[in-house]
Amino acid sequence: MSRFVSAAFCALFVFSMSSANASAATTYNASAGKAVYDVSCTNCHKMGIMGAPKLGDKAAWAPRIAQGMDILVSKSIKGFQGKKGMMMPKGGNPKLTDAEVGNAVAYIVQQSK
Repeated sequence: MSRFVSAAFCALFVFSMSSANASAATTYNASAGKAVYDVSCTNCHKMGIMGAPKLGDKAAWAPRIAQGMDILVSKSIKGFQGKKGMMMPKGGNPKLTDAEVGNAVAYIVQQSK
């Protein structure tokens, strides 16, 4: 019985660690995202090029923000063709990491709420 309990606690510990890592992966740093935005995102999101919603445009961003960060980040990484415009994968900068894109999205969302 004690081996079973030990195995159960061990499995629970491993599961809790993997869950913690999964949730940590979806935590973004808006402060770090500003630098990425300034270099890679401002080209379209400042002027609304290709239908990009402008930074700070609460009305344009509200329905997008309502979709949730996971969807926003996924579309920003993979690219997206919408009714009003398009988003190139990683904003056209393939050198960006997924985390950098997520940070930039967090910055944009923070500025557009």
